Amino acid sequence: MINVRNLTYRYPGNPDLTLKGLNFSIDQGEIFGFLGPSGAGKTTTQKILIGILKKYGGHITVMGRELSTMKSDYYETIGASFEFPNLFTRFTALENLTFFKRLYSVETVAPMKLLKMVGLDADANTRVSDFSKGMKMRLNFCRSLLNNPKLIFLDEPTSGLDPVNLTKIKNIILAEKANGKTICITTHDMHVADSLCDRVAFIVGGEIALIDSPRNLKLQHGKRTVRVEYRENSSFKQVNFELENLHANADFQTIIKDKYIETIHTQEATLDDIFIKTTGKSLL
Repeated sequence: MINVRNLTYRYPGNPDLTLKGLNFSIDQGEIFGFLGPSGAGKTTTQKILIGILKKYGGHITVMGRELSTMKSDYYETIGASFEFPNLFTRFTALENLTFFKRLYSVETVAPMKLLKMVGLDADANTRVSDFSKGMKMRLNFCRSLLNNPKLIFLDEPTSGLDPVNLTKIKNIILAEKANGKTICITTHDMHVADSLCDRVAFIVGGEIALIDSPRNLKLQHGKRTVRVEYRENSSFKQVNFELENLHANADFQTIIKDKYIETIHTQEATLDDIFIKTTGKSLL
């Protein structure tokens, strides 16, 4: 779906490159995540792929076409949701989506259907100026799905959402993937990336440090141990065991058989741990 080679970009007036030769590809039907702290180059990369930023270096093909040759019909096939919602605050939610749907020549999704999907149907006739940040984010997310796009770009799509609505948005994203959509997410929230993305790219200082699936990364960087936490009389104890030949470990078998077990966990690394280990930087 997307193929990027030696992508560079320098903002006008800035002597330093913001992007320093990125190479990556995104398959059709894949959820691909760019992970990194603020200023890493995630949003710049996304804006180039959307077509907002021009005069980049390198080569980009999207859906088999060179991005630099794309015309306005490109926007009929993609959807985008930005971290800072771009909405008409004096319009209601329904008026916003009705306005934006008229910009497309392709068949669009009914605005009320989208509002119901994200739990805003009861607020359809409320002015956006009265919306909370989370409500604006959900409405902005609706906007990205209006034209039933093949390719969806989401910048921090869960920012400002409470746990219930975060789960709702994540489920919609997974449903879009199940329908064959390709989705590119930029985020600094490793939990979102871990639960949604097929592959992630760590980006710091305009360079990609690592690309792989969250599962592979956690297996490669995690410890091959299991931690057992249990109660013995009135005291709490924990002990680690190597995973190899665990079934034959007499001490492990004794604890499992005779003790009151509270938790058992493999000691896999988190994406946050791996990011810091790989890049030497924190996401905060």
